[in-house]
This record gives sequence, structure tokens and C-alpha cells, in this order.
Amino acid sequence: MTPTALITGATSGIGLAIATAFSKLNYRLILCGRRQERLDELQQSLGQNSACYTLNFDVRDRAAVETAIASLPDDWKTVDILINNAGNAHGMGPIHEGDVDDWDAMIDGNVKGLLYVTRAVSPGMVANGRGHIVNISSIAGKQTYANGGVYCASKAAVEALSTGMRLDLTQHGIRITNIAPGAVETEFSLVRFKGDEARAAKIYEGFSPLTATDIADAVVYAVTAPPHVTIADMTILASAQAAATTIYRK
Repeated sequence: MTPTALITGATSGIGLAIATAFSKLNYRLILCGRRQERLDELQQSLGQNSACYTLNFDVRDRAAVETAIASLPDDWKTVDILINNAGNAHGMGPIHEGDVDDWDAMIDGNVKGLLYVTRAVSPGMVANGRGHIVNISSIAGKQTYANGGVYCASKAAVEALSTGMRLDLTQHGIRITNIAPGAVETEFSLVRFKGDEARAAKIYEGFSPLTATDIADAVVYAVTAPPHVTIADMTILASAQAAATTIYRK
């Protein structure tokens, strides 16, 4: 049976790379994102290899999440693989100078959004007695760094939720994988620095960062492991990166 995968944040970066990798495996794809024009483009391009269905919603909007997932046609309602990829990072600064709107965006997207989608999808997996949930965390969830406390906290929550899901859902035949990327060159830094291209580019100077495809390869490895194997937690760093903020540059 061809698996059906639901991917949040599928229109760019790691989510797009995962969708592309799954398309090469001919998986059925439920592509979720906020930009309808990008979803339409993906349906055209990836639809050449895989059956695709798109859902336009923001994971931070609980009602929109519930409505979108409930709207899936009967032949799309069985989700075998959930990729909780959607998330964000906004700003860098010490706690006493932090932008509370940035904090809300990160907690609402990285934590609450992940929970909203999982709550909508996981009951079907429990009913079917099978499934696989992959949460995209970060090295920042394992190692807190200065001026990034709230982002790190949001990703530490993803780490804890991955463990909690494993404790709750393993008994129902559902595998849980936590993927923690290090420095990946995507539009992540551009968003974090609010469109400042020069500042975003400096993050990746002097070394070879990870690519979104590198992370997609890891996700494919996890979801294609034999049924008796769970890849529980995987941290992926660029070869020049020793820790969250320790990078050896040329």
C-alpha cells in the first residue's frame, strides 16, 4: 500500500525538500502551507510523480487546522506519516529586550501549531493501529544559546513532546522520530533577521552548511526503516559545526 504523508510547511526549505524526496518514492502527498500559489506550483510539479492534495492554513490557527484536516476527502483521511515541519524563528536579543510579538509567533508556531496538527491527525493513526510522526526540532532544542532563549525554549518543547508522544503512542503502533538539524541554509535566517539579507548571509559564511536535502535524506531514512525499528532521535550537524553556536569557519 502506498503511504500517505502529510507535511506542514511544505512550500519551502526543509518541508519542500521532504515533499520532493517523498514524491520520488511515489508517496501520496498532503502538502500544507500558507501560500496557495506555492501549493498550486507544487501540485503541478510533484504531481507528475505522486498523487497530491493541498491544504492552505496557518498551523498557529487552531480552528483553521481543525477545519482543513477535517475537510480531507474520504480517500485522503488515512495519514500514515505526519511531518511536523512548520515553524519559525524571529529576532535575536536578550530576554529583557525581547519582542513579545516575536515570542508569541515562535511559541504559537513551533509548539502550539505542532500540537494542533498532531491532535487532528493522530486519532486516525491510533484507530488504524499504525503511523509515523516526525517532528523537526533543532540543535537549539538541545543547547540553549545567548540571545535565542525563547526560540531555544520552543524547540526544547518539541524535544519533550517527541518523548511524550513516544510514551503515549508507541503502544498504538505509532513510531515517533525527532530530527534536530544544526545549521541549515534555507530562508530560516532571512525570516529570523526580518529580511536583512546581508545579516542572514553572514550566518553561513566560511563553512559548508547543511542543505534542506540533507535533512530530507535523514527523514527518508527514518520513515523507511523496517517496521520493528524506530529512529527515535537524530541530531545532524554540518561537518564544521561542533555545537549550536560553535562553527569553525575558514
